[in-house]
Amino acid sequence: MFQEIPEDILQALQNVIHYEFGQVKLLIQAITHTSYANEHGGEHNERLEFLGDAVLELAISHELFQRFPHAQEGHLTKMRSSLVSEAALSGMAKKIGLGQYLFLGKGEENQGGRDKNSMLSDGLEAILGAIFLDGGLEAVSQCVKFLYQDNWPLPPETFRPRDSKSRLQELTQRVWKTRPTYTLLGSFGPEHAKQYKIGLTLPDNTQVEWTESSVRKAEQGAAAQAIILLQAKIFEEAESIDQGEN
Repeated sequence: MFQEIPEDILQALQNVIHYEFGQVKLLIQAITHTSYANEHGGEHNERLEFLGDAVLELAISHELFQRFPHAQEGHLTKMRSSLVSEAALSGMAKKIGLGQYLFLGKGEENQGGRDKNSMLSDGLEAILGAIFLDGGLEAVSQCVKFLYQDNWPLPPETFRPRDSKSRLQELTQRVWKTRPTYTLLGSFGPEHAKQYKIGLTLPDNTQVEWTESSVRKAEQGAAAQAIILLQAKIFEEAESIDQGEN
């Protein structure tokens, strides 16, 4: 059976993961490797590891969804994969010194199991599974936020929200291999509330005008309207081709 575990050791581990267990037996199971259970009896952490893997993905997915509202599914999936990888998990496990708390059999101990990336990542997942059983998904989410506080990725340029001028330029480059042109048509009103009128011309000579309190805003407004017109034009042409083929 399990040896008596000093309370201060269990408390130290709970301190580093920033979670206090109501059922400490779950924590003990989470840090017990199969090799130790085979030698001493008791439950090992493989089932908790299975559960922890699932709740970690859910907690990470939810946090990424909240942090990056403009990211597409593909970007979110890539970020999640990197955050739940063995390398990421073992790195965090080493950061909190998880290896020293693991219960390993003599063979694993002699083979340097406390420093193995697979052992550490599995142990951390098992702990998260134990937290889920002890305190629910919100407790896991809070623990994950703490563990990953220095590891959340920055939003890459590829999915930062693009302004209307940039989006329009991409569309015109795709359709006509050239850019739209912007012209200041005039300004009016008192100096403290001056308005600027911008004329935008698409490569097919479609004209759009927009008035705003600054040239930049007027250009963005004109571009947004041009995108609507251009997307409608592309849709109409595609529909016409489809009808012709039928």
